[in-house]
Parts: sequence; structure tokens; C-alpha cells
Amino acid sequence: MGKNTIVICMGSSCLARGNGRNLEIIEQYLFRKQIKDKVIVKGTLCEEECTQGPNIIINGKIFHKVCSSDVEKILERELSIPEMKEDA
Repeated sequence: MGKNTIVICMGSSCLARGNGRNLEIIEQYLFRKQIKDKVIVKGTLCEEECTQGPNIIINGKIFHKVCSSDVEKILERELSIPEMKEDA
């Protein structure tokens, strides 16, 4: 199985709508679950979906209007990591 991939839009509209905070939450989540080595996180400038931002793509599936309060729930559901560790 390949690594999971998270692409976060860092265009000005998505950043203004909260993707800067969403990126922080993603990084903290991956560190806390000890799965940073199993996930590729990369930024992109614009996904041409500005009106529906902030936008995040996980393993090819796009998520629109991602609120910071929903980020961890989305990660739990979408990341395919069988041996994910619980919070310490």
C-alpha cells in the first residue's frame, strides 16, 4: 500500500478562509498519531474551486468548505493506516 496523500490549497482565498489553521491541525494530528512517515502532505496554489474553499484533497478525494472543527473527523475517516496509534 502506498502512502496517503493530503493536498491542501494554499491559494489566497483558501488561506483567508482557514486553510492555514487546517494545515496546523493536520500536522499536529499526524504527529500525535505517530503517522507522519505514512502521509505525504503538500501544498498547492489554487485548485480553481475558490468559491467552495477552503479545499483539501485526501487521496484524490476533494473536500470543500473544510472547517477546522471537521479536519480531524475527516482524517480519521479518510486515511488508510491500519496500525494507527491512539493518543498518548
